[in-house]
Amino acid sequence: MTPITEVEGRRLALSNLDKVLYPATGFTKGEVLHYYATTAEVLLPHLRDRPLSFLRYPDGPDGQVFFAKNVPPGTPDWVTTAEVPRSEGPARMVLVQDLASLMWAANLVTEFHTPQWVIGAPGLADRLVLDLDPGVPATVVECCEVAVWLRERLAADGISAYVKTSGAKGLHLLAGVEPVPSERAVEYAKSLAVEAEKAMPRLVVHRMTRSLRPGKVFVDWSQNAARKTTATPYTLRARSGPTVSAPVAWDEIEACRSPRQLAFLAPDMGPRLRDHGDLLAPLLDPGHAAPLP
Repeated sequence: MTPITEVEGRRLALSNLDKVLYPATGFTKGEVLHYYATTAEVLLPHLRDRPLSFLRYPDGPDGQVFFAKNVPPGTPDWVTTAEVPRSEGPARMVLVQDLASLMWAANLVTEFHTPQWVIGAPGLADRLVLDLDPGVPATVVECCEVAVWLRERLAADGISAYVKTSGAKGLHLLAGVEPVPSERAVEYAKSLAVEAEKAMPRLVVHRMTRSLRPGKVFVDWSQNAARKTTATPYTLRARSGPTVSAPVAWDEIEACRSPRQLAFLAPDMGPRLRDHGDLLAPLLDPGHAAPLP
């Protein structure tokens, strides 16, 4: 029997609550839903008005993992959807605007991925993102070194950077910017990546070429493109354990000497939120948005 739950007046069928989704830790689907219910207050503002791409893993990370951008079949009519322009023609996508929609989406077992623009202005970036991806044997420790350099470089242009773990191996640097065409954000982000490579040639690479990446940090500037998305703050990831794309403080980045220091699981987030609140809250304040130089 599928339990029917009422969330903010919406009836939701939540399925397979005892199913283990993360075999490494025994973390169940019920615990996934509980995680999203308890982090909704900080997560929802980062999802709001941004069309959602679903990376679904209904049988856990070891099962089939598939990406979906269009509105999934069976989506309730009370979930907000919107038409989004795409090169291959317009598509309808989901917007998670409230707790009921969040719990419905979480029940599909998905990573949440969002673009750097809002639905009212598609293709106008109001976020800048740099994805720092370490090539083995480099780890998040090397990413931290690069992140600090990029923070200072952005500050020189009057831009405040905030940081979160990717929930995988690396880091995401984020900044709120006054809306610019996505192409312009891509150009600026790429110029920073090129500059970082010149400044730290032994540590940084700005090209995607796999053969260049072992032992270096790839500064991926491409996620600023209008069609690209980035893991949303606080999303769970399809990894062996229930890792979270977790906001972190700059002093944690500066103090990082081991990858374990920046690996956060769902159960860690309650205490972190009590201690820090939403470390990415400034991104939600248009008053903090800086003009691109």
